[in-house]
Amino acid sequence: MTEATFFTLFSLIAIGAGTAVITLRNPIQSAVALVVSFFALSAIYALLGAHFVAMLQVLVYAGAIMVLFVFVIMLLNLREETASSWGDLSARALWSIVAAGTLVGGLLIAATSAQHMGFPAAELMPADYGTVEAVGRALFDGRWLLPFEAVSALLTVGVVGAVVLAKRTL
Repeated sequence: MTEATFFTLFSLIAIGAGTAVITLRNPIQSAVALVVSFFALSAIYALLGAHFVAMLQVLVYAGAIMVLFVFVIMLLNLREETASSWGDLSARALWSIVAAGTLVGGLLIAATSAQHMGFPAAELMPADYGTVEAVGRALFDGRWLLPFEAVSALLTVGVVGAVVLAKRTL
């Protein structure tokens, strides 16, 4: 299998898992689908030559963040809802299925009809692409520092909010 085939395979896995995250009713199953999506994205990063970013994707997101999500889900003690049958699909669910089908169809057409599906040549990328030093510079040189800190504050606020909500229901 070529690199483009693996890229297409992992992209389809990531899209399928992402769709499962927003369509599954059980929060634990949705969290597992999110982990699958994180691993597929990590494989895509590895294919693109950013091995450090791929490792960070697994350690930080599939590891630490998912443990946090599962902790919050368990803390909220969400009840499993009754399973719905195909007969009682809402209009929103039908439009979601149509949109997902259109997206998958478009991706398949684009992947199969492309004359040349390649990746940037290694000589076009910087020599330190995907290394620890390059990631550190990108995060802390001032350009991405504010978004990085804003995301960490947002995650902290989300956890505190979940704890507050859980305390009220007890």
